[in-house]
Amino acid sequence: MKTIYLAGPLFSKTERTWINLIKRHITRLAADNGFDIKIINPQEFISDKEIAELGETAKYEIFNRCKSHLDSVDILVAVLDGSQVDDGTAWEIGYFYGHKGYGHKILGIRTDFRKAGESSGAIVNTMIECSCDIIVNSIEKMVKVLGVWLGCVCEGSEG
Repeated sequence: MKTIYLAGPLFSKTERTWINLIKRHITRLAADNGFDIKIINPQEFISDKEIAELGETAKYEIFNRCKSHLDSVDILVAVLDGSQVDDGTAWEIGYFYGHKGYGHKILGIRTDFRKAGESSGAIVNTMIECSCDIIVNSIEKMVKVLGVWLGCVCEGSEG
């Protein structure tokens, strides 16, 4: 079984909806091709009620849960939209990149048309861009790349 971690900002209804849409597409890819996958979605780690109950210590619990899950995944799918990559997402990419082993991959998805890097050809910040194995600009391209990484030999699945 392959485990996929979804990284991205989760602070607005729109951001949470976007992550859930990505999750649905990955779930459909797996179902259509018989892939055995597990999807880790950080917005499902801790409830608003639990955050309220934990108070000031909630941040440590969130951090530890995210880090623990990152230690056990094969693929990181990171949302890179915005004028800058979300700082939590950037940390998750850097942490995973620094600890990833053979066969572990990072896929960035950036649908934002603004340039956010240091040079005219950059997509995002150099450190983020160079940490990603690939950056795509649509869900359709994300699904194709994940299909290849997960072993799909179906038509049109080249990365």
